[in-house]
Amino acid sequence: MKHACTLILALSLIGYGPLSPADTDEKTPDKTAVEMVTPAVQRAIDQGLVYLASMQHDDGSFGTGNYRGNVAICALAGLAFLSGGSTPQRGPYGGEVSECIDYLLTNTQESGFINHSAAASHGPMYGHGFATLFLAECYGMTQRSDIREKLDKAVKLIVNTQNQQGGWRYQPQRMDADLSVTICQIMALRAARNAGIHVPRETIDRCTSYVLKSQNADGGFMYMLQGGESAFPRSAAGVVALYSAGIYDSPEITKGLDYLMQFLPEPGVVSRESYYFYGHYYAVQAMWLAGSPRWNRWYPAIRDELVSRQLKDGAWMSPIAHDYATAMACIILQLPNNYLPIFQR
Repeated sequence: MKHACTLILALSLIGYGPLSPADTDEKTPDKTAVEMVTPAVQRAIDQGLVYLASMQHDDGSFGTGNYRGNVAICALAGLAFLSGGSTPQRGPYGGEVSECIDYLLTNTQESGFINHSAAASHGPMYGHGFATLFLAECYGMTQRSDIREKLDKAVKLIVNTQNQQGGWRYQPQRMDADLSVTICQIMALRAARNAGIHVPRETIDRCTSYVLKSQNADGGFMYMLQGGESAFPRSAAGVVALYSAGIYDSPEITKGLDYLMQFLPEPGVVSRESYYFYGHYYAVQAMWLAGSPRWNRWYPAIRDELVSRQLKDGAWMSPIAHDYATAMACIILQLPNNYLPIFQR
């Protein structure tokens, strides 16, 4: 736990801390990390992080096949290490974190676009958003000038590519928009602003309006403003987008959380939901920010389901890449640690 305490102290010294009114709420207390992260769960996390570290390539990247070098997977792996208390060059995975940083900085273009074209798939702005988020967290911990320089450019690219509706799409262009890509940019902007990078107020206002317009009557969220049914993954992202935009207590939040509770993992029920890890990455954040009693029901359910799905080598499976799934699972399982500023209340 020494490295974890070091991280918490470092964050307090640079002014990081809880970000919402929920910190002072006098309501039913959440169960602590000691209660939530049982020895069996910690073993699963430890095995997952060991597996994840073994998958890092010599250049600091992650991913296999067509996703080798994908900047989103690299950023998520870095966030998984940070979520356990490691920081750049400190803690058991400090070296791996630093290699993630170096890889992403190397793949930041002069325009600020963070992308490895050979592994960008069809939506490189996803990768840009996750990479910017990770670099913002690392900059807040280190105040490194080389990170600051490229992070500032990455944030300006997000601001300058927001479309008229207030959202973002697959490419860094002011064209159409969808909720899924938009939430990646909103979280990146929130993390950057927390770290001291300027983000225009009007950018936040416009993307908040976009997310609010994306909510359906059932509390879930549509994919694009043209209309469409609600679905669990994007609805989880939609609720987190509202929280990230500074909306903590509103009818829209309550409706969104009620919608998500329909998808509470159940023992023995195998989820067939598409984008499983993506959805639960956001859902656990939504419930964490909501607090008890929702959090006290949700985390044990997804925790136990993830532990049961872990492979013997410590990995989790995904058609995208096993290191992607493992990074996501480790982030989810470690959320009660409350180490990362972007996830703090």
